[in-house]
Amino acid sequence: MSTETFTAMESPQDQPGDEHKMDPKPDYAPRYAGSDRLKGKSALITGGDSGIGRATAVLYAREGANVAIVYRNETRDAEETQRLIEAEGGKALLIAGDVGEKSFCEDAVRQTLDRFGQLDILVNNAAEQHAQQELEDIEEAQIERTFRTNIFGTMFMTQAALPHLEKGARIICVTSITAYKGQDLLVDYASTKGAILAFLRAMSSKLASRGILVNGVAPGPIWTPLIPASFPKDAVEDFGKNAPLGRPGQPNEVAPALLFLASEDSSYMTGQVLHPNGGTLIGG
Repeated sequence: MSTETFTAMESPQDQPGDEHKMDPKPDYAPRYAGSDRLKGKSALITGGDSGIGRATAVLYAREGANVAIVYRNETRDAEETQRLIEAEGGKALLIAGDVGEKSFCEDAVRQTLDRFGQLDILVNNAAEQHAQQELEDIEEAQIERTFRTNIFGTMFMTQAALPHLEKGARIICVTSITAYKGQDLLVDYASTKGAILAFLRAMSSKLASRGILVNGVAPGPIWTPLIPASFPKDAVEDFGKNAPLGRPGQPNEVAPALLFLASEDSSYMTGQVLHPNGGTLIGG
């Protein structure tokens, strides 16, 4: 089975991976000195405890932002992300809960506003995936859980944030290469990522008149704790090798795309998707 479109863009909501056993370990460190591109801004990142969420949180902090991260149950990972944010001079807020519950999303936004006084950037990143060989093996509970976390959570968090976003605010949704190419082991997951793609395009049009920009990132195979937590050992060993660049990407190779979309550099972009995927050509 090809691993070309296996993805790991986000921190798993209920699939803890043991990062300490990963070899090599994911690379979260920003590559360049900050230049205050997000100075005075506050961001809320779902699934911010590990993976691309952590790399983005740390990079945002280096660029001057305060960052609230939402996670479900990986407190140790979240505390490490907090340490990294604070080491960059940013303020961090940890919020534990389930993005699939609308009331929690409302509370998370409320906590962010109480702590930082404003919300300028929302990154909808949290998601989960469960590999299944056959469509018939995907149980109803799995379908509901995957959709509730991935697309319900994106919509609930955006609903909660919108009343507090002003002109110039950013909403960034993490979709996936699977939204464009599909993935036969991740049918329900790929379906949610297609829904997220449609959602960000619809919202970009709806919010353009308010000056709120909505864009997305569609990573390919990225080396995060979600991969060993989701796939059998043989698939993990070949992970990313079918990408044109011949390897999986690192979280800190995706985070700069989310920085670009959060900063003034992207002020004339909305409804667009960036593709850090190792060279796979995407249409649509």
